[in-house]
This record gives sequence, structure tokens and C-alpha cells, in this order.
Amino acid sequence: MYFENTGIEDIAADLFVLDEIMLEHNLIRGGQWDYERVTYDKKYTLKDGTFYLRIFGFTTDGDVGSRDALINLKKPVIGKHHYPFGVEYGEDENFPKSLLNDCETTLKAVAEALQMHNVKKA
Repeated sequence: MYFENTGIEDIAADLFVLDEIMLEHNLIRGGQWDYERVTYDKKYTLKDGTFYLRIFGFTTDGDVGSRDALINLKKPVIGKHHYPFGVEYGEDENFPKSLLNDCETTLKAVAEALQMHNVKKA
């Protein structure tokens, strides 16, 4: 399920700034990157299963591996992990309301932090 109108989608920001802001809000880049793409994850372990708030990004300018890249963020998404297949983002998934509320709060805080760093639309 995608989150609409978060203020995050289509933002372009320096990778170093993004890594710091995302980490402050428990969104971890970890090993989910290659030289052109990044994924920031916030993991939720609930009685209903394991869920991930994900923010994908890509660069057309720079190299993620050298930490010298301008990252264009995409629409945030929530997914549920299904062992052994991976994370599913389907609209037919059932997401607890409390989970969605926390995701929206996190996304709002990230958007505000990005604005404080004067990032611009891509």
C-alpha cells in the first residue's frame, strides 16, 4: 500500500543528509543499496506479522557506494513480510490501523526534517 501526498515523494537530497534524517526516524538503509538505488526500512514486529515501512530512492547523479549521490525519493510504501517469499505490498493486505498511524507520523516527521534541510523537489 502506497502512502500518498507525504511530502517525501519526488524530493532530491544528498545521500549523507538522507542517511542522517532517516536514521533519526528509525529508517535504516543497511545493506539495501546498490550504486544507483537505496531503500530505507522501518521494521515493525507485531502479533499480526512483520511489516516494513519502505522509502525507495534512486540517483541519476553520483554513486551510492562512495556516499556521493543526490537521491530522488519515491512514494513510501508499507508491506508485510511473508516467509519465505519476502515483502508483499498488495492492496489486499490487511494493515493494522495503529501501524498505519505510526507510519504516517514517521513520514510527517521525515518530511518536516527534510524541509529544515531545504531540500527541493526533483
